[in-house]
Amino acid sequence: MRKLCLLAAFISPLACAQVVSVETNSLMRLPNTTSTLQLERLEVADYGTLLVPSNVTELTVKELRLGHEARIAIVPGEQALDMKVSRADLAEGSRITARGAPGTYEKAARAGRNLNLQFKALNAPQLSVDARGGTGAPGFVGLDGANGQDPGCTWGQAGRGFDGSDGSDGQPGAPGGLVRLEVPRDFPAQLIKVDVAGGAGGPAGPGGKPGAGGKSKGCLVYRADGGKSGRPGADGQPGPVGAAGSVTVQHL
Repeated sequence: MRKLCLLAAFISPLACAQVVSVETNSLMRLPNTTSTLQLERLEVADYGTLLVPSNVTELTVKELRLGHEARIAIVPGEQALDMKVSRADLAEGSRITARGAPGTYEKAARAGRNLNLQFKALNAPQLSVDARGGTGAPGFVGLDGANGQDPGCTWGQAGRGFDGSDGSDGQPGAPGGLVRLEVPRDFPAQLIKVDVAGGAGGPAGPGGKPGAGGKSKGCLVYRADGGKSGRPGADGQPGPVGAAGSVTVQHL
C-alpha cells in the first residue's frame, strides 16, 4: 500500500500524502520522471539508502529523518541539486553523498555533484557531505612483443623477440563538487564535515611483455642458438589528482 501511495503521489500531487520511507538495509530509487520533487516526509531507516537520479535538480522535504548509517546518494549530473529541508533529524553515521563516478576505458571520470543544501532546523551529531570527484580512468596496457622466429637447419640464426610497447598514462581525476550549505545559526560549525577533494588520478598502464627469442634447435651438423628476448615496455605514469571543489557555509 505504501508503494502504491508513493507512485500515486508522484503522478498526482493530490493523490495522497507524499511520504517516502526506505526500510532498514534496503535501497530505494526516486523516480526520474520529473526534475522537481516535493515530499512531506522522507525517512531512511538504519543502513538504508535513497538514490536520487541525475535529472532531479530540486528536492524539497518538509521533514527528513536519517537513521544510523543511513545515506542519501545523489547520482552525478551536469546540473546542481537544490535540496531544501524544513526540519531534519540525522542519526550518527548518516550522510549525504554526491561523489563523482570513476573513469573507465570508455568514459572519463565525472566530477562530484554540485549541491545547494538548506536546513532550516537541524538536529544531528554531525552533518556529513561527500562530494569528492571520481577516480581517473586507468592507462592502457602496452601491447606484448611478438616472439622471434625459430631457426632452421639451412640458416643458423634465431630471430630476436620484439619489444613490448609502453603503457599509457592514467587519466586525471575529476574535480570535487561545489557545495553550498545553509544551516541554522545555532548549529555548531565544528559539526559540519564536507569533503570536496578531487578524485585520485588513474593508475598507470603497465608496459607490454617482451617477446621471446626464437628457440635453439639442434641440427645434423650444428646446433642453432636461440634468439634474445625483446625488452619489456615501460609503465606509464599515474594520472594527476583532480582539482578540489569548494565549500560555502552560511548560518541562517
